[in-house]
Amino acid sequence: MATIAISQYTNYKSKVAHSRATSEPAWIRWLLITITLVFLSVFLFIPLAAVFTEALRKGVETYFSALTEPDALSAIKLTLLAAGIAVPLNLVFGIAAAWSIAKFEFKGKSILITLIDLPFAVSPVIAGLIYVLIFGLQGWFGAWLIENDYKIIFALPGIVLATIFVTVPFVARELIPLMQAQGKEEEEAGLVLGASGWQILWRITLPNVKWGLLYGVILTNARAMGEFGAVSVVSGHIRGLTNTMPLHVEILYNEYNYAAAFAVASLLAFLALITVALKSYVEWQVARSASTEEKTSEE
Repeated sequence: MATIAISQYTNYKSKVAHSRATSEPAWIRWLLITITLVFLSVFLFIPLAAVFTEALRKGVETYFSALTEPDALSAIKLTLLAAGIAVPLNLVFGIAAAWSIAKFEFKGKSILITLIDLPFAVSPVIAGLIYVLIFGLQGWFGAWLIENDYKIIFALPGIVLATIFVTVPFVARELIPLMQAQGKEEEEAGLVLGASGWQILWRITLPNVKWGLLYGVILTNARAMGEFGAVSVVSGHIRGLTNTMPLHVEILYNEYNYAAAFAVASLLAFLALITVALKSYVEWQVARSASTEEKTSEE
């Protein structure tokens, strides 16, 4: 009973301290909320509204004709294909890297973490140039690739490689802290009970980090579909062949075809809004799970 009373008193003091720390005068709260709303309106809501307004300015028929013309369809298919290849590969890499870093101790662990974070620091344009240096016509393997009739730069493989490079950190960086917080006890218990490595992964580790995993996949997909710099360098800007949606928007805009450019841009924006909705759902599920666990522990 004494232990329960001490725990309840500690919780009460914590709630009182939290209330005092977060209680501010009403004018400060409203000022901060106003600043936030103004900032979001100027830099987010108004630009998004402008994209959809300009896309539909010449009518629905013009809008859909811009999205269904051959070059636009090719750009849409290539964007989805590149993301469809890059995201699963980064998913596998992210799980393997997070598992290695969170569950094992080995030499060079800090170097591996640094390498995972490298795409955050390297400009996407530089990433594209790296692949041109390696696989381009005058690159390290350029002559061999030409002799064997392999094409990487100015083709789908180069676009996929560039997309993978810029999206490498997202899944791993979401999973590493979750797996570290999870600890090794459950995996060790499963091992003692005779579970194999795959059974431990599928039935213990991944279910515990499923929302973080989904969150990382959503962020990876969003970046993959919207990537411009690295893909621009390795694509060659070949209309109908190597242009992704962002590159197609640039070409249409440079040709002063604003209606078509904003139509394709609005499709990208719509996909981004879907991504944000999925991200919000995942965050809500995480908060809900945390709340349920907190209530269970208090009981």
